[in-house]
Amino acid sequence: MKRGRYFLGRVVKINLSQEQIMDAISNPPIVTVGKFDWTITDIVDNRDSELPFVFGKLSKYAKNGHATVIDEGKRNQVNTDVPNLVEASSPFVYLPECSGIAYLHVWNGIQEEVFPRRFKSIIEKAYDNFFISCDIDPVSDYRKFTSRLKKLSHYTEFSATVFPPNPLFGRLWSSLNTYISERNASEITVKEQTSKTDGLKSNIVELMDRILEDSEFEPEKIPDIGDAAILMAADGYGRGKVVGLEGGEEVVVKTSDTQKSFLFPKEPAPYDLAKVSNTHFSRVTKERDMKH
Repeated sequence: MKRGRYFLGRVVKINLSQEQIMDAISNPPIVTVGKFDWTITDIVDNRDSELPFVFGKLSKYAKNGHATVIDEGKRNQVNTDVPNLVEASSPFVYLPECSGIAYLHVWNGIQEEVFPRRFKSIIEKAYDNFFISCDIDPVSDYRKFTSRLKKLSHYTEFSATVFPPNPLFGRLWSSLNTYISERNASEITVKEQTSKTDGLKSNIVELMDRILEDSEFEPEKIPDIGDAAILMAADGYGRGKVVGLEGGEEVVVKTSDTQKSFLFPKEPAPYDLAKVSNTHFSRVTKERDMKH
């Protein structure tokens, strides 16, 4: 059975409930982008099961498609019109317990950076794009992220845009989460820059390394806002980047560059995909000591 790579993300929503997200997946509109239409097909709604999930396939198709077929009488290949011809399809599963989504990267069809944009368009159109927002932010691999940061001699910029989490939050960035809540903010943008030769001061690598070593790790002081924002983005509640120098050259390390993923069959059984995806999200929750 052929396998593909599934990417982990969080569905970050504004003015949308979990039920509304699942309703939109289960009864999706059609979105037109260029010469292709997009919608969600092959839906399995198991939101009321012991492992709540909604499965579907993000499908890209051409209303006026063309395909090559065999004319048996003439023994020739001929072109014929095929309405609603499927160009690509990406299976995915949404897990409301952690606002998690796992989706298949489809080469030359629905790449990992395309899926979030089309999913967003479909969900938002379901509610007429009226004062709502639905984004997929990547869940970063701490080990891969810190391995890139450790190559930098010093940092020149920290920046991140983060959103209120629902339902999980990370203990290390709980102070920033509280701040966002108290300010009643829909999003917060943090940006720090320096031109000083010794760069920005940060404990981001130590914080990530230490909590992976021990999920009960308690830092001596509350993480600074720049570090907390990067941690929050890395946990799937925004997007962040660190800019620094490596060998005298400027390097940009984004939280999206090290998105967590796993291999699984390209044509999965819905429950099996939900189960393995839940295992990966549960591992993230446990190793980072995330709380409800």
